[in-house]
Amino acid sequence: MTSEAPPFWWEEPDWRVTALSPLSAIYALVAGRRMRHAPREKVEAPVLCVGNFTVGGTGKTPVAIALAEQARRMQLNPGFLSRGHGGSFAQPHIVDPHHDAAKHVGDEPLLLAEHAPVAVTPNRAVGARLLLEKLGCDFLIMDDGFQSARIHIDYALVVVDARHGIGNGRVIPGGPLRANIVDQLVFTSALLKMGEGIAADTVVRQAARAGRPIFEAHTAPSSKVTLAGRRFLAFAGIGHPDRFFDTVSEAGGELALTRPFPDHHFYSADELAELAATARKAGLGLITTAKDAARLRHGAAPPEFLDRLDVLEIDTVFELDHVPQRIIDETLDAWRQRRLRG
Repeated sequence: MTSEAPPFWWEEPDWRVTALSPLSAIYALVAGRRMRHAPREKVEAPVLCVGNFTVGGTGKTPVAIALAEQARRMQLNPGFLSRGHGGSFAQPHIVDPHHDAAKHVGDEPLLLAEHAPVAVTPNRAVGARLLLEKLGCDFLIMDDGFQSARIHIDYALVVVDARHGIGNGRVIPGGPLRANIVDQLVFTSALLKMGEGIAADTVVRQAARAGRPIFEAHTAPSSKVTLAGRRFLAFAGIGHPDRFFDTVSEAGGELALTRPFPDHHFYSADELAELAATARKAGLGLITTAKDAARLRHGAAPPEFLDRLDVLEIDTVFELDHVPQRIIDETLDAWRQRRLRG
């Protein structure tokens, strides 16, 4: 699976979807069976998963951070579980935000590690035990991994982008879905609709008919951000860079130029030099996302590039203030019921 979703995944189905439909059917069958019959290991702590139905960004990492902050307010000691991106470890690895490289642990784990300990490993059950036994965590948040077969999930919050929804509604490789919606809804505790738009309305109705709670949230620039009256060359290597560009405008920045890159893109020295030269020639500032900045800070970006770079920090804002506490409370309740059942 590539990190960059093909554009036709987010368009009306065409001949490519038809041609790929046999492979999509096989993928869906295997993925659905895997989710239904997976021997998910139970660990000795509540497990909250923040995932998505599709390949591609939905804004789940800021949601996971917001929920970790809520857990701390409730006197819990959260830790994150992540598969990571770009590297692999024979043993589970605790992310060091000061020394680890993004190419080894991934950009999302580096961001998460600024808020709570992060264990990176494909085997999330092993990572969970490390966080519990070595670091004293008592509440685990999985960033992604909703379809994982490794660990029992007490509460699964699935994030759906309101602007892009589930794309063309087809399963990989014909579309962005990781499994059929019906198969995924069985394991969904609640749906979180992120942002404004109508593209997610169909799946929201499906979730509502299945009796799943529907929550809403949006991202907003951090109060630390001051962009008003400034002109920028904005660049981003995330799932849906248009969301980032819109947020820069909403924060008061003027977008003179934009440069989208593939999701999780590692910038070459030539690309950074071209961005810097273009911005300098046009008299523009450079601005990017926190995820891109994590890759740049822990990559090969020269100090002079980082010195002139603005980073758009964002927060997740729930439409109803009580929702984060409700999610944590219901995760804890599910865990207590799991312990009673043995």
